Amino acid sequence: MSAVGSAHVRRSPQAAARGGGLFYWLMKRVMVGPLLHLIFRPWVRGVEHVPADGGAILASNHLAVIDSFVLPLVLDREIVFIGKSEYFTGSGVKGRLKAGFFRGVGTIPVDRSGGKASEAALNTGLKRLQAGGLFGIYPEGTRSPDGRLYRGKTGVARLALESGSPVIPVAMVGTNVAQPIGQTIPKPIRIGVVVGEPLDFSRYKGMENDRFILRAVTDEIMYALMSLSGQEYVDVYAATQKARIAAGAAAAEADVPRAPGGRDVPAVHPPVPPEEDDDASLG
Repeated sequence: MSAVGSAHVRRSPQAAARGGGLFYWLMKRVMVGPLLHLIFRPWVRGVEHVPADGGAILASNHLAVIDSFVLPLVLDREIVFIGKSEYFTGSGVKGRLKAGFFRGVGTIPVDRSGGKASEAALNTGLKRLQAGGLFGIYPEGTRSPDGRLYRGKTGVARLALESGSPVIPVAMVGTNVAQPIGQTIPKPIRIGVVVGEPLDFSRYKGMENDRFILRAVTDEIMYALMSLSGQEYVDVYAATQKARIAAGAAAAEADVPRAPGGRDVPAVHPPVPPEEDDDASLG
């Protein structure tokens, strides 16, 4: 899932900002959550970095559709994501069920064509943060086409500066192996979530219209994600890379390892799951 909202979705910004409510908790605790726990046995590190209350942005890498279903499993608080508007506009029984599900769990639709629709979705996210809720966002804007980490879009930085909320980096681990692009039914393998320390950007208060500041903040967030996930970083947008692949162009390869904002490449490795008997690691 990725950023963008649609004028075709009949759901008020106020309702989207509030989240899924009772339906969310029914899905997590009774209807879907137990099954997902059984299939993926998710492990988590750093969940103590998520505040017990108050607004916060959870900025995650994006490897698979199931990212938005796995992260809520390991959190004690409700989290609202933004999702592509196509999830809400399907026809027939299947399309209506899918749209109803995403609305019920509080997903905010976003039109990836950009413009006023995307701005409206981000404004809804801002309301969510101002109301003291958790808001999940994928700075890459779309799923990684090859498991690498791609350049972040600056919407996450604008949200952080306008809301004053901390940004908590989150690395999803192994979801792309469980559900490669094009695969609807995920494989039952163990997957993980690594939560980093909150990033405070209060020093940039009032500078949300400075594009250089927005880029600097976004690069800092992406660097934190690179450090947590151990992914190779590619300094192009994931959507651009997908277009290249669709056009039959060779995948862009970095001549040398890179890091966001021209920083030094961190000496990190992809996270590994804990021992199978480490019950404390389970969400």
